[in-house]
Amino acid sequence: MSGHGTAEAGRVAWVDVAKGICIIFVVMMHSTLGLEHAAGQDGFMNAVVTFARPFRMPDFFLLSGLFLSRVIDRDWRTYGDKRVLHFLYFYVLWFLIQFGMKGWGLAGGDPKEFLRLFLLGFIEPLGTLWFIYMLAVFSVVTKLLRGVPAILLIAVAAALEIAPVATGWTAIDEFSERWVFFLLGYFGAPLIFRLAALVPQHRLGALVGLGIWALINGFLAFTPGPSADWPTLASLPVVSLVLGVAGAFAIITVANLLLVAGRGEALRYCGTNSIVIYLAFFLPMAIMRTLLIKTGAVDVIGTGWGAVIVTTTAVVVPLIVARILRGTPLDFLFVRPAAFRLAPRRAPLAPAE
Repeated sequence: MSGHGTAEAGRVAWVDVAKGICIIFVVMMHSTLGLEHAAGQDGFMNAVVTFARPFRMPDFFLLSGLFLSRVIDRDWRTYGDKRVLHFLYFYVLWFLIQFGMKGWGLAGGDPKEFLRLFLLGFIEPLGTLWFIYMLAVFSVVTKLLRGVPAILLIAVAAALEIAPVATGWTAIDEFSERWVFFLLGYFGAPLIFRLAALVPQHRLGALVGLGIWALINGFLAFTPGPSADWPTLASLPVVSLVLGVAGAFAIITVANLLLVAGRGEALRYCGTNSIVIYLAFFLPMAIMRTLLIKTGAVDVIGTGWGAVIVTTTAVVVPLIVARILRGTPLDFLFVRPAAFRLAPRRAPLAPAE
Protein backbone atom coordinates (compact mmCIF):
# COMPACT_ATOMS: atom_id res chain seq x y z
CA MET A 1 0.00 0.00 0.00
CA SER A 2 1.34 3.42 -0.92
CA GLY A 3 0.64 6.71 0.71
CA HIS A 4 0.06 7.94 4.20
CA GLY A 5 -1.89 5.89 6.70
CA THR A 6 -2.46 2.25 7.39
CA ALA A 7 -0.87 -0.54 5.41
CA GLU A 8 -2.12 -4.05 4.92
CA ALA A 9 -2.76 -6.40 7.83
CA GLY A 10 -3.46 -3.48 10.17
CA ARG A 11 0.08 -2.10 9.93
CA VAL A 12 0.64 1.66 10.00
CA ALA A 13 2.62 2.71 6.94
CA TRP A 14 4.63 5.55 8.48
CA VAL A 15 5.66 3.37 11.42
CA ASP A 16 7.09 0.79 9.03
CA VAL A 17 8.88 3.47 7.00
CA ALA A 18 10.37 4.90 10.21
CA LYS A 19 11.48 1.41 11.27
CA GLY A 20 13.00 0.94 7.84
CA ILE A 21 15.05 4.11 8.24
CA CYS A 22 16.15 3.01 11.70
CA ILE A 23 17.23 -0.50 10.71
CA ILE A 24 19.26 0.89 7.81
CA PHE A 25 21.00 3.31 10.17
CA VAL A 26 21.80 0.42 12.53
CA VAL A 27 23.22 -1.74 9.75
CA MET A 28 25.07 1.27 8.36
CA MET A 29 26.77 1.86 11.70
CA HIS A 30 28.03 -1.70 12.03
CA SER A 31 29.01 -1.89 8.36
CA THR A 32 30.82 1.45 8.29
CA LEU A 33 32.73 1.15 11.54
CA GLY A 34 33.66 -2.46 10.84
CA LEU A 35 35.01 -1.66 7.38
CA GLU A 36 36.84 1.43 8.60
CA HIS A 37 38.50 -0.59 11.36
CA ALA A 38 39.53 -3.30 8.91
CA ALA A 39 40.80 -0.78 6.34
CA GLY A 40 42.49 1.44 8.88
CA GLN A 41 40.89 4.62 7.56
CA ASP A 42 37.65 6.56 7.77
CA GLY A 43 35.32 7.41 4.91
CA PHE A 44 32.52 9.89 4.30
CA MET A 45 29.94 7.46 5.73
CA ASN A 46 31.49 7.96 9.14
CA ALA A 47 29.89 11.41 9.22
CA VAL A 48 26.45 9.92 8.57
CA VAL A 49 26.96 7.39 11.36
CA THR A 50 28.05 10.14 13.75
CA PHE A 51 25.04 12.29 12.85
CA ALA A 52 22.63 9.42 13.48
CA ARG A 53 24.18 8.27 16.78
CA PRO A 54 22.01 10.46 19.07
CA PHE A 55 18.70 9.11 17.75
CA ARG A 56 19.42 5.77 16.02
CA MET A 57 18.49 3.41 18.87
CA PRO A 58 16.17 5.76 20.84
CA ASP A 59 13.91 5.96 17.78
CA PHE A 60 13.86 2.18 17.39
CA PHE A 61 12.80 1.65 21.01
CA LEU A 62 10.22 4.43 20.91
CA LEU A 63 8.65 2.87 17.82
CA SER A 64 8.73 -0.54 19.53
CA GLY A 65 6.61 0.80 22.38
CA LEU A 66 3.95 2.45 20.21
CA PHE A 67 1.53 -0.47 20.12
CA LEU A 68 2.16 -1.87 23.59
CA SER A 69 -1.15 -0.50 24.86
CA ARG A 70 -3.00 -2.91 22.55
CA VAL A 71 -1.77 -5.95 24.45
CA ILE A 72 -0.42 -4.94 27.85
CA ASP A 73 -3.76 -5.44 29.64
CA ARG A 74 -4.24 -8.94 28.28
CA ASP A 75 -3.52 -12.06 30.32
CA TRP A 76 0.11 -13.09 30.76
CA ARG A 77 -0.27 -16.03 28.38
CA THR A 78 -1.37 -13.88 25.46
CA TYR A 79 0.91 -10.98 26.33
CA GLY A 80 3.88 -13.23 26.97
CA ASP A 81 3.43 -14.92 23.62
CA LYS A 82 3.31 -11.69 21.61
CA ARG A 83 5.77 -9.51 23.52
CA VAL A 84 8.16 -11.87 25.32
CA LEU A 85 8.37 -15.35 23.85
CA HIS A 86 8.34 -13.88 20.35
CA PHE A 87 11.62 -12.06 20.98
CA LEU A 88 13.16 -14.77 23.14
CA TYR A 89 12.55 -17.35 20.41
CA PHE A 90 14.53 -15.34 17.87
CA TYR A 91 17.20 -14.42 20.40
CA VAL A 92 17.85 -18.02 21.43
CA LEU A 93 17.70 -19.34 17.86
CA TRP A 94 20.10 -16.77 16.46
CA PHE A 95 22.31 -16.90 19.53
CA LEU A 96 22.78 -20.61 18.84
CA ILE A 97 23.56 -19.83 15.19
CA GLN A 98 26.02 -17.03 15.93
CA PHE A 99 27.65 -18.78 18.86
CA GLY A 100 28.00 -21.93 16.79
CA MET A 101 29.89 -19.93 14.19
CA LYS A 102 32.29 -18.02 16.46
CA GLY A 103 31.98 -19.44 19.98
CA TRP A 104 34.96 -21.77 19.68
CA GLY A 105 37.16 -18.91 18.52
CA LEU A 106 35.94 -16.65 21.32
CA ALA A 107 36.78 -19.40 23.80
CA GLY A 108 40.27 -19.78 22.39
CA GLY A 109 39.71 -23.51 21.88
CA ASP A 110 39.13 -24.09 25.61
CA PRO A 111 36.09 -26.39 26.18
CA LYS A 112 35.45 -24.97 29.67
CA GLU A 113 35.55 -21.41 28.41
CA PHE A 114 33.32 -22.41 25.51
CA LEU A 115 30.72 -23.76 27.95
CA ARG A 116 31.05 -20.69 30.19
CA LEU A 117 30.53 -18.31 27.29
CA PHE A 118 27.59 -20.37 26.04
CA LEU A 119 25.80 -20.23 29.39
CA LEU A 120 26.72 -16.57 29.81
CA GLY A 121 24.93 -15.79 26.55
CA PHE A 122 21.57 -16.34 28.23
CA ILE A 123 22.13 -13.46 30.65
CA GLU A 124 24.66 -11.38 28.71
CA PRO A 125 23.31 -10.82 25.16
CA LEU A 126 25.67 -11.77 22.36
CA GLY A 127 26.76 -9.07 19.94
CA THR A 128 24.05 -7.31 17.98
CA LEU A 129 21.35 -9.56 19.43
CA TRP A 130 21.11 -7.38 22.55
CA PHE A 131 18.31 -5.36 20.95
CA ILE A 132 16.04 -8.40 20.60
CA TYR A 133 16.89 -9.48 24.14
CA MET A 134 16.09 -6.05 25.59
CA LEU A 135 12.71 -5.85 23.90
CA ALA A 136 11.67 -8.94 25.86
CA VAL A 137 13.08 -7.45 29.08
CA PHE A 138 11.30 -4.12 28.55
CA SER A 139 8.03 -5.91 27.86
CA VAL A 140 8.21 -7.95 31.07
CA VAL A 141 9.22 -5.05 33.31
CA THR A 142 6.63 -2.67 31.86
CA LYS A 143 3.87 -5.26 32.24
CA LEU A 144 4.83 -5.89 35.88
CA LEU A 145 4.74 -2.15 36.60
CA ARG A 146 1.62 -1.29 34.60
CA GLY A 147 -0.21 -0.12 37.75
CA VAL A 148 2.42 2.52 38.49
CA PRO A 149 1.53 6.07 37.29
CA ALA A 150 3.03 6.85 33.90
CA ILE A 151 4.67 10.07 35.08
CA LEU A 152 6.50 8.21 37.84
CA LEU A 153 7.73 5.45 35.52
CA ILE A 154 8.93 7.97 32.93
CA ALA A 155 10.66 10.04 35.63
CA VAL A 156 12.51 6.99 36.96
CA ALA A 157 13.42 5.83 33.45
CA ALA A 158 14.63 9.33 32.52
CA ALA A 159 16.76 9.44 35.66
CA LEU A 160 18.31 6.11 34.69
CA GLU A 161 19.09 7.43 31.21
CA ILE A 162 20.68 10.56 32.62
CA ALA A 163 22.67 8.71 35.30
CA PRO A 164 26.12 7.39 34.27
CA VAL A 165 25.18 3.72 34.63
CA ALA A 166 28.12 1.63 33.43
CA THR A 167 28.17 -1.77 35.15
CA GLY A 168 29.67 -3.62 32.20
CA TRP A 169 26.58 -5.84 31.96
CA THR A 170 24.71 -5.19 28.73
CA ALA A 171 21.22 -5.89 30.08
CA ILE A 172 21.63 -3.47 33.00
CA ASP A 173 23.39 -0.73 31.05
CA GLU A 174 21.10 -0.84 28.02
CA PHE A 175 18.01 -1.04 30.22
CA SER A 176 19.11 2.11 32.01
CA GLU A 177 19.88 3.92 28.78
CA ARG A 178 16.93 2.85 26.61
CA TRP A 179 13.86 2.05 28.73
CA VAL A 180 12.70 5.67 28.81
CA PHE A 181 12.28 5.71 25.03
CA PHE A 182 10.25 2.49 25.09
CA LEU A 183 7.99 4.02 27.76
CA LEU A 184 7.63 7.27 25.82
CA GLY A 185 6.46 5.25 22.83
CA TYR A 186 4.00 3.36 25.02
CA PHE A 187 2.53 6.22 27.03
CA GLY A 188 2.96 8.87 24.35
CA ALA A 189 1.40 6.86 21.50
CA PRO A 190 -1.83 8.93 21.28
CA LEU A 191 0.13 12.19 21.07
CA ILE A 192 2.66 10.73 18.64
CA PHE A 193 -0.07 9.53 16.27
CA ARG A 194 -1.81 12.91 16.44
CA LEU A 195 1.41 14.76 15.63
CA ALA A 196 2.19 12.33 12.81
CA ALA A 197 -1.25 13.01 11.31
CA LEU A 198 -0.46 16.74 11.22
CA VAL A 199 2.65 16.34 9.04
CA PRO A 200 0.82 15.94 5.68
CA GLN A 201 -1.20 19.06 6.47
CA HIS A 202 1.83 21.18 7.37
CA ARG A 203 4.56 19.99 5.04
CA LEU A 204 6.41 23.30 4.81
CA GLY A 205 6.48 23.71 8.57
CA ALA A 206 7.64 20.10 8.93
CA LEU A 207 10.51 20.72 6.51
CA VAL A 208 11.56 23.89 8.34
CA GLY A 209 11.43 22.00 11.64
CA LEU A 210 13.55 19.20 10.21
CA GLY A 211 16.13 21.71 8.99
CA ILE A 212 16.41 23.32 12.43
CA TRP A 213 16.63 19.91 14.10
CA ALA A 214 19.33 18.73 11.67
CA LEU A 215 21.48 21.79 12.38
CA ILE A 216 21.19 21.40 16.16
CA ASN A 217 21.64 17.62 16.12
CA GLY A 218 24.62 17.89 13.78
CA PHE A 219 26.31 20.60 15.83
CA LEU A 220 25.96 18.65 19.08
CA ALA A 221 26.88 15.31 17.48
CA PHE A 222 30.10 16.61 15.92
CA THR A 223 31.27 18.94 18.68
CA PRO A 224 33.74 17.31 21.10
CA GLY A 225 32.57 16.87 24.69
CA PRO A 226 34.37 17.77 27.91
CA SER A 227 35.84 14.33 28.65
CA ALA A 228 36.24 10.74 27.48
CA ASP A 229 33.02 9.85 29.32
CA TRP A 230 31.15 12.36 27.15
CA PRO A 231 33.01 12.38 23.81
CA THR A 232 30.55 14.77 22.17
CA LEU A 233 28.12 17.39 23.37
CA ALA A 234 25.34 15.10 22.17
CA SER A 235 26.38 12.48 24.74
CA LEU A 236 26.06 14.82 27.73
CA PRO A 237 23.44 13.98 30.40
CA VAL A 238 19.99 15.39 29.62
CA VAL A 239 21.21 16.47 26.17
CA SER A 240 21.30 12.84 25.02
CA LEU A 241 17.76 12.30 26.27
CA VAL A 242 16.42 15.40 24.52
CA LEU A 243 18.23 14.57 21.27
CA GLY A 244 16.96 10.99 21.38
CA VAL A 245 13.35 12.15 21.62
CA ALA A 246 13.80 14.96 19.09
CA GLY A 247 15.49 12.59 16.65
CA ALA A 248 12.68 10.07 16.99
CA PHE A 249 10.13 12.73 16.08
CA ALA A 250 12.35 13.83 13.19
CA ILE A 251 12.42 10.32 11.73
CA ILE A 252 8.65 10.03 12.18
CA THR A 253 8.27 13.33 10.32
CA VAL A 254 10.56 12.15 7.51
CA ALA A 255 8.59 8.92 7.22
CA ASN A 256 5.30 10.79 6.83
CA LEU A 257 6.76 13.24 4.31
CA LEU A 258 8.09 10.38 2.20
CA LEU A 259 4.67 8.74 2.12
CA VAL A 260 2.96 12.01 1.19
CA ALA A 261 5.44 12.33 -1.69
CA GLY A 262 4.59 8.82 -2.86
CA ARG A 263 7.99 7.51 -1.81
CA GLY A 264 9.08 5.15 0.90
CA GLU A 265 7.89 1.77 -0.36
CA ALA A 266 11.35 0.21 -0.17
CA LEU A 267 11.85 1.64 3.31
CA ARG A 268 8.44 0.38 4.37
CA TYR A 269 9.33 -3.11 3.22
CA CYS A 270 12.55 -2.93 5.23
CA GLY A 271 10.60 -1.75 8.25
CA THR A 272 7.99 -4.46 7.95
CA ASN A 273 10.82 -6.98 7.90
CA SER A 274 13.18 -5.11 10.22
CA ILE A 275 13.67 -8.08 12.53
CA VAL A 276 14.69 -10.23 9.55
CA ILE A 277 17.39 -7.71 8.68
CA TYR A 278 18.47 -7.30 12.28
CA LEU A 279 18.84 -11.03 12.87
CA ALA A 280 20.78 -11.90 9.74
CA PHE A 281 22.68 -8.84 8.54
CA PHE A 282 25.89 -9.77 10.34
CA LEU A 283 26.82 -12.59 7.95
CA PRO A 284 26.50 -10.86 4.53
CA MET A 285 28.07 -7.79 6.14
CA ALA A 286 31.12 -9.77 7.25
CA ILE A 287 31.43 -11.58 3.91
CA MET A 288 31.23 -8.40 1.81
CA ARG A 289 33.64 -6.57 4.10
CA THR A 290 36.15 -9.41 3.80
CA LEU A 291 35.79 -9.45 0.00
CA LEU A 292 36.42 -5.72 -0.28
CA ILE A 293 39.48 -5.91 1.95
CA LYS A 294 41.01 -9.11 0.56
CA THR A 295 40.57 -8.14 -3.10
CA GLY A 296 41.85 -4.61 -2.51
CA ALA A 297 38.62 -3.17 -3.94
CA VAL A 298 38.23 -0.85 -0.96
CA ASP A 299 41.52 0.83 -1.91
CA VAL A 300 40.12 1.58 -5.35
CA ILE A 301 36.61 2.79 -4.49
CA GLY A 302 37.42 4.24 -1.07
CA THR A 303 36.18 3.36 2.41
CA GLY A 304 33.09 5.54 2.08
CA TRP A 305 31.70 3.84 -1.02
CA GLY A 306 32.87 0.52 0.37
CA ALA A 307 30.68 1.16 3.42
CA VAL A 308 27.74 1.91 1.11
CA ILE A 309 28.25 -1.43 -0.65
CA VAL A 310 28.57 -3.34 2.62
CA THR A 311 25.48 -1.66 4.07
CA THR A 312 23.40 -2.34 0.98
CA THR A 313 24.48 -5.97 0.91
CA ALA A 314 23.77 -6.44 4.61
CA VAL A 315 20.25 -5.00 4.22
CA VAL A 316 19.20 -6.65 0.96
CA VAL A 317 20.60 -10.18 1.33
CA PRO A 318 18.58 -11.10 4.49
CA LEU A 319 15.39 -9.92 2.77
CA ILE A 320 16.13 -12.06 -0.28
CA VAL A 321 17.01 -15.10 1.83
CA ALA A 322 13.87 -14.73 3.96
CA ARG A 323 11.74 -14.49 0.83
CA ILE A 324 13.36 -17.60 -0.67
CA LEU A 325 12.90 -19.59 2.57
CA ARG A 326 9.28 -18.60 3.05
CA GLY A 327 7.13 -21.72 3.18
CA THR A 328 10.13 -24.08 3.26
CA PRO A 329 11.37 -26.20 6.20
CA LEU A 330 13.90 -23.42 6.94
CA ASP A 331 11.14 -20.86 7.40
CA PHE A 332 11.62 -21.18 11.17
CA LEU A 333 14.68 -18.93 10.89
CA PHE A 334 12.43 -15.91 10.42
CA VAL A 335 8.91 -17.11 11.30
CA ARG A 336 8.14 -18.47 14.77
CA PRO A 337 6.60 -21.96 14.42
CA ALA A 338 3.30 -22.85 16.10
CA ALA A 339 5.17 -25.20 18.46
CA PHE A 340 6.81 -22.12 20.01
CA ARG A 341 3.60 -20.20 20.61
CA LEU A 342 1.61 -19.89 23.81
CA ALA A 343 -1.51 -18.59 22.11
CA PRO A 344 -3.01 -19.33 18.68
CA ARG A 345 -2.17 -16.81 16.00
CA ARG A 346 -5.17 -14.92 14.64
CA ALA A 347 -3.68 -13.81 11.34
CA PRO A 348 -1.53 -15.62 8.75
CA LEU A 349 2.16 -15.86 9.57
CA ALA A 350 4.35 -12.99 8.41
CA PRO A 351 8.15 -13.00 8.29
CA ALA A 352 9.37 -12.57 11.88
CA GLU A 353 6.11 -10.73 12.59
